[in-house]
Order: sequence, then structure tokens, then C-alpha cells
Amino acid sequence: MVSAVFHSPLDVAAAQSAPSAPPKPAASKVAAPQPVPAPAPEPRTRAPLDLRAFWMRVLPPLAGFGLLLLIWEVVAMKSTTGFPTPAATWQQAVTVFSDPFYSKGPNDQGVGWNVLSSLQRVAMGFGLAALVGIPAGFAIGRFEFLSRMFNPLISLLRPVSPLAWLPIGLLVFKGANPAAIWTIFICSIWPMVINTAVGVQRVPTDYMNVAKVLNLSEWKILTKILFPAVLPYMLTGVRLAVGTAWLVIVAAEMLTGGVGIGFWVWDEWNNLNVANIIIAIFVIGIVGLVLEFALIKLATAFTFEEVKS
Repeated sequence: MVSAVFHSPLDVAAAQSAPSAPPKPAASKVAAPQPVPAPAPEPRTRAPLDLRAFWMRVLPPLAGFGLLLLIWEVVAMKSTTGFPTPAATWQQAVTVFSDPFYSKGPNDQGVGWNVLSSLQRVAMGFGLAALVGIPAGFAIGRFEFLSRMFNPLISLLRPVSPLAWLPIGLLVFKGANPAAIWTIFICSIWPMVINTAVGVQRVPTDYMNVAKVLNLSEWKILTKILFPAVLPYMLTGVRLAVGTAWLVIVAAEMLTGGVGIGFWVWDEWNNLNVANIIIAIFVIGIVGLVLEFALIKLATAFTFEEVKS
């Protein structure tokens, strides 16, 4: 028997009027990450001044100059020949440098003209020595035959005093100025030849083997391999040569005369002006120091890091 279930009209109306279930809330969107504010920069703190390092840089040179002045003052006080004191020499230096470029004839010129004349001779003699010595050093270091040929000659002539070459220059060139330039040339060439040749001989063998494998020309070997590797040695030779040239020019000018710092020293000695001689000594030292410093800076600028140390 089939049974049927009948619902009352009231139940149907109640079901229709019943409130529908609330809709499910939609999934909330994920909020975008907010940028993290950058931390505030920390205030800069000044590094404390290292007073010990500062005084270690300043005090030793000052102590050295103070000791020199003290010894100088003691010698001047005990001297019976009129040796000038530091104060008297300073007053004379102020007078000398108040007009360093005066000219009252070929044998009476200011200290500025004398220094420039000496530097001109050094530049000419040193330049000629560089033009000859640096290529000769490359050739001697590169080829064993030339090395065996010239090494005995260099060993024989290098120890000769530069002033011993001055009479040869006077005899050959018949003049004081070219003789002085010749003396500078002959004393400047040896450091450049020797240092350049040693630099070429110390080029790693692997570099030369690679050049042979690549069948590089001699010009390519010189410009691409030898020159960059030899440059530190060559600049060391240049620095030594300039120092030697500046030492020699003073003695050469004393013997040859003319205009120059060496002649100025000798002329002041003939006038018994010892204060000017001491001033000339300081001028020679300062000019030599400037030349040395400039060449050290040049060598540092063109030297590889592994060679600098």
C-alpha cells in the first residue's frame, strides 16, 4: 500500500516565509605588504685624533733640525774664523732671495739664474744619457752576445770618477759648457744601462716562450712584453741617474767656471762669503730633494703593485 504524506498549507506558507540562510562571507583579500621604512642613518662619529701618531710624524724631523741648528750654533760660537751663526745666515738668505734673478754681468748673477743654468746642463746631459742608455740596456739584456761583449767594458768604466772624464771633455769639445754636459752624460748612463739590462734579464721565461709560440716580431716582444715588465727597473735607473747627475754638476762647475750653482759656490769662497756657501748647500739639497720626490712619484705611478712593495 502506498502511503502519501500531505503537508498542511500552513506548514508550506511558513517554510516559504522563513528567512534564507545568510550568505557565506567572501574570502577576505590578502593585504599587500607595506614597505618597511629604512632605518634612520646613524650619526657620523668623528674618528678620534691619534695624537701619538701625529707627534711621531712631527717630532723626529723637528728634533733632527733642532740638533743640526744646535751643533751649528756651537761651532759658530767656538769658531775664530768668522763662521756665520744660523741667525746671520738666515739674514743673508733673506737678502739673497729678495732678488734671486738679478744680472750684473756674466760672472755676477743671482742664485736663481745659477740654479737654472745647472738644471739646464743636467737636463741636457741626462737626456742624452737616457737616449743612449735605455736602448743599450734593452739590447744588452735581450741578446746574450751583446751582454758578454759589453759587460766587461761597463765593469771597467763604471767605477771611474765622473770628474776624471772632465779633462777628456775639455780636450774634445774645447769648451767648459759642453765638457760639463759630457761629464753629466758619462756619469748618468751607467745606472740606466745596468738597471734596464737587469730588468730585461729578469722577465719570466714563460713570457718569452709564449712569444716564440705566437711567432711575435721583435718589435711586438719589445712593446708588449719587455717594456711593461722592465718599466719599474728602468725608472729606478732613471732616479739613480738624476741623483748622480745633480751631485756631479756642482763639482764640474767648480772646475769649469761660468754660470751655475757650483761656480757660485766657488766664487763665494773666493770672496770669503761663507754664509752664501751655506745657503748654496741648502739650495743644492732642496733642489735634489725635489728632483728625487718627483721621480719617486713618477715611478710609483707607473709601477705594478707587486713591484711597489
